[in-house]
Amino acid sequence: MKSELPGPEPAAWREWIRVVIFEADTTGGKLFDVLLLVAILASVIAVMLESVDSIANTWGYTLRTAEWVFTLLFTVEYVLRLVSFPRPLRYAFSFFGWVDLLSILPSYLSLLIPGTHSMLVIRALRLLRIFRVFKLGRFLGEATLIMTALRASRAKVTVFLGTVVIIVVIVGAMMYLVEGEASGFTSIPRSMYWAIVTITTVGYGEITPDTPLGQSIAAMLMILGYGIIAVPTGIVTSELLAAARKPITTRHCTSCLSEGHDYAATFCKDCGELLEPIADGELD
Repeated sequence: MKSELPGPEPAAWREWIRVVIFEADTTGGKLFDVLLLVAILASVIAVMLESVDSIANTWGYTLRTAEWVFTLLFTVEYVLRLVSFPRPLRYAFSFFGWVDLLSILPSYLSLLIPGTHSMLVIRALRLLRIFRVFKLGRFLGEATLIMTALRASRAKVTVFLGTVVIIVVIVGAMMYLVEGEASGFTSIPRSMYWAIVTITTVGYGEITPDTPLGQSIAAMLMILGYGIIAVPTGIVTSELLAAARKPITTRHCTSCLSEGHDYAATFCKDCGELLEPIADGELD
């Protein structure tokens, strides 16, 4: 016999959980996100403190217990995100989906590979949600602007990096021929390493040319390095100036998880999905 007991539909529960977890426009959603950020910060601090021998000797057991408590809480949160999101695979393979998963895996891996729990500091990436939680729309806008500029300059930067790699290969081969093993250039790959260190003006000093010709090549490569540093900066800067600045909201698309939509947007700018209406109080 079918039960007649009143109660919320499962779909309603899922939607309520989704709003609380994924949206920062409601009181419950903002409270959840604030508590989550505090827990993330506390868990990262616990991992860092455990790496200090003097603290670990006294508080090691307590810190490890705290790490596991946080891991279990974040595991439950991750499962709830998958259950409540309309397209769980989209969330799982999104940027924050990977970050959320990687933030709990080190604890479980530490059961098999001791020491891997130190990588729990990757949870710090989850603090990026602070821009959405506290309605820092202008900061979210700047982040969106930078991402737009980086995407637009991707082809130019790729060509530039390819040119740099070619220069490194050629100079590395030249230095291997000119200097040889006597000066530490024992192979072309090792000479390429020297070329990278030199062209980026890092100058570790592990390998140094001894011959006048080798020193001349090194000097030209260092001068070229100063010029090369400015190239990607100029490319990205030009794209930043060209990018359109429009007011945005903290709404996210329930289909592709894209954030930073215009105030007047009805559909997602990336996938075309219908967006949720702007909640009261979302405007900065």
